[in-house]
Amino acid sequence: MRLWAKLMHDGHISKQFVYENPEKLTYSHFFDYLTEICSELDIPTPVLLKTHIFNFAKFNRVKFLPRDFVDGLEYDNLLIENLH
Repeated sequence: MRLWAKLMHDGHISKQFVYENPEKLTYSHFFDYLTEICSELDIPTPVLLKTHIFNFAKFNRVKFLPRDFVDGLEYDNLLIENLH
């Protein structure tokens, strides 16, 4: 499994990270993946809602906006895509 995380600012990628895990993607562990990704990008971990997981399952991508972060986010959004 490979997930591409991008921190976007003004339509451009400010930071990016490719998370790789030899295990198969499981939605029950999605928060663990998200926590590791945010740690690598040095940003707080956003609140993960069912709608985030549904969007990821349906579209292979999920977008976290600054309102999804308790501590706020200095970027426009965090976008995570499944690279299969």
